Amino acid sequence: MHSSLQPDPIFDVLKQAHTIAVVGLSDSPLRPSHGVAAYLQTQGYRIIPVNPQIEESLGEKAYASLLDVPEKIDIVDIFRRPEFVEEVVDQAIQLKVPAVWMQEEIIHEKAAQKARQAGIFVVMDRCILVEHRTRFR
Repeated sequence: MHSSLQPDPIFDVLKQAHTIAVVGLSDSPLRPSHGVAAYLQTQGYRIIPVNPQIEESLGEKAYASLLDVPEKIDIVDIFRRPEFVEEVVDQAIQLKVPAVWMQEEIIHEKAAQKARQAGIFVVMDRCILVEHRTRFR
């Protein structure tokens, strides 16, 4: 249960979001990105796969890059190794995406700082599924 006594920006971001671009989303049900995105779909979010290696995932057309996505994105959820994060964040900045989420074990301080300077809310090293489940039981 969410308490309104303390500000919870993660709760606010997840509550306001409709469309989540999952960068590095796999079409393999065995990959963590697939499980997390499938969960988010069951929670009512529109998932947009961003992965140049696949045609589609979870019934949604995949795009090679964030810049190819033709609709508004509320959260960019990143499942990429740290060396690829800065490029993704640069694209999110170009698109003026409100939030960038780096999954567990993804830490990139320079990219996070760039995103924050552009007015983007940043979550690093946390699983969006776990954070959602904690707040929206």
